[in-house]
Amino acid sequence: MPTLLWFRRDLRLRDHPALAAAADSGEVLACFVLDPRLEASSGPRRLQFLGDSLRQLRADLDGRLLVTRGRPERQIPRIATEIGAASVHISEDFAPYGKRRDERVREALGSVPLVATGSPYLVSPGRVTKPDGSPYRVFTPFLRQWREVGWRAPAKSGAASARWLDPTDVDVAQCEIPDPGAALDLAAGESAALAQWERFAGEALKRYGDDRNRPDLPGTSRMSAYLKFGTIHPRTLVAGLDTGSPGAQAYVRELAFRDFYADVLHHWPASSWRNWNSDFDAIQTDTGAEAKRRFESWKAGRTGFPFVDAGMRQLRETGFMHNRVRMTVASFLVKDLHLPWQWGAEWFLEQLVDGDMANNQHGWQWCAGCGTDAAPYFRVFNPTKQGEKFDPAGDYIRRWVPELRSVDDAHLRKGERPQGYPEPIVDHGTERAEALRRYQSL
Repeated sequence: MPTLLWFRRDLRLRDHPALAAAADSGEVLACFVLDPRLEASSGPRRLQFLGDSLRQLRADLDGRLLVTRGRPERQIPRIATEIGAASVHISEDFAPYGKRRDERVREALGSVPLVATGSPYLVSPGRVTKPDGSPYRVFTPFLRQWREVGWRAPAKSGAASARWLDPTDVDVAQCEIPDPGAALDLAAGESAALAQWERFAGEALKRYGDDRNRPDLPGTSRMSAYLKFGTIHPRTLVAGLDTGSPGAQAYVRELAFRDFYADVLHHWPASSWRNWNSDFDAIQTDTGAEAKRRFESWKAGRTGFPFVDAGMRQLRETGFMHNRVRMTVASFLVKDLHLPWQWGAEWFLEQLVDGDMANNQHGWQWCAGCGTDAAPYFRVFNPTKQGEKFDPAGDYIRRWVPELRSVDDAHLRKGERPQGYPEPIVDHGTERAEALRRYQSL
């Protein structure tokens, strides 16, 4: 009997356990359901990356990908009934929305099983636990146990041997793949992901431990968007790595952080928008008219702090921001402007191509001090010193802030500002003291 392979955050053919499971069961119809609710919450660049990835997947399948729009709990049972599917195969989703959606689909399928094989992670949420079975709340002990649990080798591809059904023979309305016309600075799709990883692993990985905090250097892998949409699996990245090298060790540790935040969100789903540490619910934040004006300055990259402005403009223009800069601009919003972290998290999700609920929300809470393993609340990033340390020549700032391209000191330490570039919207020293006062009042 035929099976239905429902693609979601796994838009690839290699190292795909759910595909292999579906191919072992019979003829396979590949499908993707454009969920209007997820479309509405995706910014144009993320939607563009999704669309480009789907077009590449369809091409890799020689056109045998059914793309339809609608609520999955209606569309998946409809397609399964149409082809007489014996089962529906998926990669498991652990995010709050994904779990609720899959439960609705499972119920609507009735006697047709929804079979989950594999996940988007090296170690799936829920597998790394303390000896008593409870989840970890701190990253370092999680990391030790995560290494002990380990992960499987890449799955053998079943794409070549699978007997793919032709979607044109299925009486289900297909739709156009999204193409909002947004410019991307990164090619999408599985082949692009593999090529990008090969470029990074060939040379830059050796220097990753030293260069990963430098936004002025090409020191990061740029794999986050590919991992977000599953055009490559993290197992593929670590397979064959010399984990004894400092660069590889540092990179694998970042993948462990990705798994940790997914695990945290899995166990505490309310933390997607609420403080994981509820003690911080009482923190005083600014939400009035002046706060909103400062928020708009932050979004536009017009704060008068060059390193912050460079990051915010990079985000607006490309849908990407270097991780060191993400931490700096997040600290600035929460501890210099005293705004709710949720405001910044929502803006990031709207702009980022790699916007991921677990990574984004818990990265923001790390900066705000209200999440797991958070930096001490009294740590406040100095935006000028962050720029001086991680962009010492000011090359990153000059790239994204045109007003500062001709100045000798892009960090503006002497206070001489070119015409057209704003004065600082706050005094960092004053606001740092105010932030500490608010935290200490809890």
